[in-house]
Amino acid sequence: MRDVRLTNTGSLLELSRRLRAAGGENIRQSMHRRIRRAAEPLKDDLQSSIRSLDIRSRGRGQGKRGGPSPTTRPLRATIADAIRISVRTGASPGARVWVDKGRLPPDLRNMPTVLNEGRVRHPVFGNRRRWTEQNATPLWWDNTVRRHTPRMEREVARVLDDVRRRLE
Repeated sequence: MRDVRLTNTGSLLELSRRLRAAGGENIRQSMHRRIRRAAEPLKDDLQSSIRSLDIRSRGRGQGKRGGPSPTTRPLRATIADAIRISVRTGASPGARVWVDKGRLPPDLRNMPTVLNEGRVRHPVFGNRRRWTEQNATPLWWDNTVRRHTPRMEREVARVLDDVRRRLE
């Protein structure tokens, strides 16, 4: 699982230089806002995708005991809340949609990648001598990004064209 970057570095770098030279702070803010708006639907869809992700287990065997989860932390909501957008119009302009691992608890830092692979292997209730495996719908991140990429590229191209026209 990788972060998503909306960049057309040649065009964005050239426009960024021209914006700085023109001193058009209003144009820069508008470009920033519109690029962020182009990435918002992807972020929202990624969040709803992880919140509704189906995670299944084989279930308990005959005579196995269960119990309440040792944590009250909701896994899917925690990951969804860590999905972020950052937009830059400076030296390396573009937009980036990513999972901020700093907003995840230390034991869940790799979980978005593991869930994207579709197989979660973990100790049973923290007992490191006994392990179990759960399956999730694989490629939740990759498929969602693939669906949104053409729309985002069109949107960013339109923003760049508009800014180019305003600078001329």
